[in-house]
Amino acid sequence: MKRSRVLAVLVGGVFCVALTSLYRMLELMPGEEPRRHRETPAGQVEEDLSRLQQKIDRLERLLSDNNHLIATLRDSLRHRKASWEKEGANGSSESVPGAVDMLPGCRLAEDTKKGADRVQLLDVYDLLPFDNPNGGTWKQGFEIGYRGNEWDTQPLEVIVVPHSHNDPGWLKTFDGYYQDQTRHILDNMLIKLMEDSRMKMIWAEISYFSKWWNDIDKQKREMVKRLVGTGQLELVTGGWVMADEANSHYFALLDQLMEGHQWLQTNLGVKPSSGWAVDPFGHSPSMSYLLKGAGLRNMVIQRVHYAVKKHFAQQQTLEFLWRQNWDSSPRSDIMCHMMPFYSYDVPHTCGPNPAVCCQFDFHRLPGRRVFCPWRVPPQPITEQNIQERALLLLDQYRQKSRLFRSPVLLVPLGDDFRFVESSEWDAQFSNYQKLFDYFDQHPELHVKARFGTLSDYFKALHQRLSAAGTTLPTLRGDFFTYADRDDHYWSGYFTSRPFYKRLDRTLESTLRASEILFSLTLAEMRRFRDDGRPVDDFPAREHFRRLTAGRRSLALFQHHDAVTGTARDPVVVDYGTRLFHSILNLRQVLQSSAHWLLLLDKSQYHHNQSKSFLQMDDVISAQDALPQKTSLTLSDEPRSLIIFNPTEQLRTSVINVVVDSQDAQVVEAVTGRPMAAQISAVWAEPSRVSTKSFQLSFVAELPPLSLVVYHVTKAPAGSTPRARYTIHHSDNPLTIQSEHFHVSQTQGSEGDAPLVLSNKHIKIWSSPTTGLLEKLRLQSGLVHQVQVQFLWYGTRTGANRDKSGAYLFLPGEDGAQLYSSEKPPLVRVSRGPIFSDITSCFQHFTHTVRLFHLDGHAGRSLEISNTVDIRSEFNRELVMRLVSDVANGDRFYSDLNGFQMQQRRTLAKLPLQANFYPMTSAAFLQDATSRLSLLVAQSQAVASLRPGELEVVLDRRLQQDDNRGLGQGVTDNKLTASLYHLLLEDRKGGAQEVGGASVEHLSLLAHLTSLSLSHPPITMVAPGDRQLPKLRPFLPLRSSLPCDVHLVNLRTLEDAKEAGSPSQEVALLLHRKGFDCSSAPEPPLLCTWSEHEEVNLDDLFTPLQFRSLRRSGLTLLRDHDEPESARQQQPPRITRLRPMEISAFRAQIELKSERLNKTAAANEPRLLTLRVTHQRAVREKHVMGGGKKN
Repeated sequence: MKRSRVLAVLVGGVFCVALTSLYRMLELMPGEEPRRHRETPAGQVEEDLSRLQQKIDRLERLLSDNNHLIATLRDSLRHRKASWEKEGANGSSESVPGAVDMLPGCRLAEDTKKGADRVQLLDVYDLLPFDNPNGGTWKQGFEIGYRGNEWDTQPLEVIVVPHSHNDPGWLKTFDGYYQDQTRHILDNMLIKLMEDSRMKMIWAEISYFSKWWNDIDKQKREMVKRLVGTGQLELVTGGWVMADEANSHYFALLDQLMEGHQWLQTNLGVKPSSGWAVDPFGHSPSMSYLLKGAGLRNMVIQRVHYAVKKHFAQQQTLEFLWRQNWDSSPRSDIMCHMMPFYSYDVPHTCGPNPAVCCQFDFHRLPGRRVFCPWRVPPQPITEQNIQERALLLLDQYRQKSRLFRSPVLLVPLGDDFRFVESSEWDAQFSNYQKLFDYFDQHPELHVKARFGTLSDYFKALHQRLSAAGTTLPTLRGDFFTYADRDDHYWSGYFTSRPFYKRLDRTLESTLRASEILFSLTLAEMRRFRDDGRPVDDFPAREHFRRLTAGRRSLALFQHHDAVTGTARDPVVVDYGTRLFHSILNLRQVLQSSAHWLLLLDKSQYHHNQSKSFLQMDDVISAQDALPQKTSLTLSDEPRSLIIFNPTEQLRTSVINVVVDSQDAQVVEAVTGRPMAAQISAVWAEPSRVSTKSFQLSFVAELPPLSLVVYHVTKAPAGSTPRARYTIHHSDNPLTIQSEHFHVSQTQGSEGDAPLVLSNKHIKIWSSPTTGLLEKLRLQSGLVHQVQVQFLWYGTRTGANRDKSGAYLFLPGEDGAQLYSSEKPPLVRVSRGPIFSDITSCFQHFTHTVRLFHLDGHAGRSLEISNTVDIRSEFNRELVMRLVSDVANGDRFYSDLNGFQMQQRRTLAKLPLQANFYPMTSAAFLQDATSRLSLLVAQSQAVASLRPGELEVVLDRRLQQDDNRGLGQGVTDNKLTASLYHLLLEDRKGGAQEVGGASVEHLSLLAHLTSLSLSHPPITMVAPGDRQLPKLRPFLPLRSSLPCDVHLVNLRTLEDAKEAGSPSQEVALLLHRKGFDCSSAPEPPLLCTWSEHEEVNLDDLFTPLQFRSLRRSGLTLLRDHDEPESARQQQPPRITRLRPMEISAFRAQIELKSERLNKTAAANEPRLLTLRVTHQRAVREKHVMGGGKKN
């Protein structure tokens, strides 16, 4: 009884304090901003009304966030009360050791782990000896035997699938390959398939197919449609490229898949049913999830570790149902066929003996350009040799079929850029058809063979499996790290060309921000005009083309020789140029959209194609250059800064701009509220301060998806807090000239004391000699060792030994060597009210660890940044290693494509290079009491070679080819930036033994930190003009989305009736993230989550309004739209969002909130509407699945 009263008092107290603070905030809002010039009476009324509207909007947001906070506290107290009552029922008032107060939604998150505690691939790795004995004719396998009567009752059915693997860039550029080879392949395909209906082919890369489609006439297009319709030509996977599955983020993987599928739907009216991934260097279950969600039912993979292939072949598990680690149901299952042998070329696809299979690649007939390396050439099939040839080939087919559970056999026929010449088509078709006819004429052989497609194969396979009652095994896990032979592990490409891996993510975040802002702009225009069309002067069609080009540049770079860093130097420049131009073009979309949305008087909008009204605050000068901040000229007249928050969460962020004044003031434009700010030095060199430029940093409060306007003015001398600097340098004292900043140098014994920085959440200690982190203390008081080290890896030595290259990581026998340099580093400590940091300037890199003095989640982690330059080195790789006291054993976790976490086991029986894995966005170590997470802004290789350690490869410079076809080393290194957040969290209730193949997720705090890292605020600058039109913030959402719901994209779809134009429909993509429940930050996060799968999308996105909404497949093909959701056109629209799942909706949106954007007279009646809206916001329940938001 007493505890119930305590609960009631606590909840009441929290409510009173929160409500009082809200009204206090409202009182503190200034009545008007400082006036720099006189206003006309009409303009003053208009501005006052706008300011009042912003106050009310702000109060609504504060109230909504307050409601969320109270709901979270209430739920936490409810769970505490339940545990108290449970303890009382057990007759004990002691707390249960190791128990954790479950966050709301944790039950649902934990449910994703049930039944998913056995990851078979990890078990396989534990089981395999990795001893690589010689298997005979199948060198990496074993001798395959058969009696000969296995097919007497079930004849062998062979489907030979012609294919041509066309890399969209590798040794040549995309356009170079197209002109020299691809267009001829497709031209001949059209001719040859039309000549004989028995010939078939599959094609995967829509980037090439769409380019060819644009070059052919209407008659040929009709022929293509006919071939697709009859099943002679099948488009497989349907992605823009055959994507890399290690370095690509799931946003880009899905986007390139959507681009290809949308093209196929628009131009051919087809949807792919089977995936074909024969060349990516390892395979991820994230890709299988996306394929299943896009409507595919089957898939083929090839590049898997040779020892795993051998094991699967022995167990007859080369065909399996691939299931997600976190899914206890078969919902995510997709049928997967793993090719058993070394390669996807003809010598390695007909059977286990490549010397025999090569004799049936008739492109290698004597006198042609290619030959068989086994020195036994193919023979043309004649009446004299057909029996011997047919039986020889049938023997290979039979041996291969013994590796599978059904008598249906898939035999790919092709290789890279095959079927260029008409004569190759004739040679392959005529000779194989003679063999097929021979099989038909000899039923005693019990074999039927024909040309087919993947659909033909899987249709026959499903029929045979069903008829025999055969079930396939279910498999969980991923296929990294790939080795094709010996100890040649392909872990080098996880890092190769890191500059472009970072540029890839920059384009990705720019594209997503542009998509969302463009879609919101069109939605607001439809409400503004009432006729559903954009305003006349807004270049909607041109911007949509820029978006399309940006989508396709990002999609092209997901190719498995692009983002991987495994193309030749000129091809890399071509990719980089495409990324660079797309970023510039997408910035125009951002600037133009923001311009229209911000204008108070929309009639003042004018699109200037030569110069945008808004400019970005930085400049990228070339495809291989890092962004550089532009300096803003300040005066007494306010300069308008526009900050776009591309995330769905309210965030407190530090905004950095460069100005020409050492004193500046920043105020929120509408309220005039001053923002906390700091002036820091711009260091032209490690010990030289710029005298003309200064960094202005201020704290911005950014509502979700908002455009917020700030005014920056020159301030009185000495009025802006400035950073203070201390230089640590063990060599002779430096001469540092800085008239505007206090810069001191350590002397004597004071230089031996550790460097200490702290905020209210974290305290860190760093080495005074190197500036590198040594230990860290959390608010809980627990001190952890967390050291940062830098190391070099070399490569193997010896004239005839394989060495590291673009693909392979083959380190030298001495392993990693601690970094050392002739000169000691210059260490610079900066302390200020907004942030403090320690910068270490070494010869090959500059390393900064920064601590933000913020209350939100940005203040709970350390920002780590590196700028690396190893252009002077020879066969070296630079590594950053974290050494901690986390007792993780031989287990750690790295993410797969930013979509899910995968447990890794560091195995002593494997070579060092085999224990490196891809990391796209996160990795962590954990034990029963703590978790150390490294969140990253670019993809890199990661390993945990010893307990407590985590290391990432920063850059690689390698002088030689690694004999995988590239024909060059990696020597085009750039000055490269990398960015991280390091997060240490206490774990509660995590006392279970760390081990087993457990399924884990990032914490909510880590998710939010990663979100901010991947999608930083975008800063734009308005011209410094007295006649600047009135700008007002744009606030499309009343409150943040739940913590665990991520807005993947809001992508405007193409108009079905007008090619190249935007439609009124958008693709709404939501990812409900799984999250870890063992750590709950105190105080709680200012966002909500739910215990239930059902959510009310109308409430989630208010005041955005859905005119229509229907669930669809992940690539928004109309055939995948759910018909039942089409009838649910009236709110509330309740839908299911399962943890870990991505949900896609085809929607029409508009903004329903009233805006004060016309004359003062027209606005007067709307004030009452706003007041009513405000009162309703206080009363209404913001329900998400059972009232967790109210």
